[in-house]
Amino acid sequence: MAKNLRLKAARAVKDMTQKDLADAVGVVRQTINAIELGEYNPSIKLCIAICRSLDKTLDELFWEGEL
Repeated sequence: MAKNLRLKAARAVKDMTQKDLADAVGVVRQTINAIELGEYNPSIKLCIAICRSLDKTLDELFWEGEL
């Protein structure tokens, strides 16, 4: 699994720390860190919660292929 730099960038635009995002979606900071590092594959429910918190679509944050 590749690093999720789009998630990290979207979080930075919102001026949110990993802990801020984790608190917003109901997980621990380490979960957000693992997703960004490509070490954890989140559930679709968590992906949707992250997208809502960052005002992004699933495609914008989690789609790995060419659109």
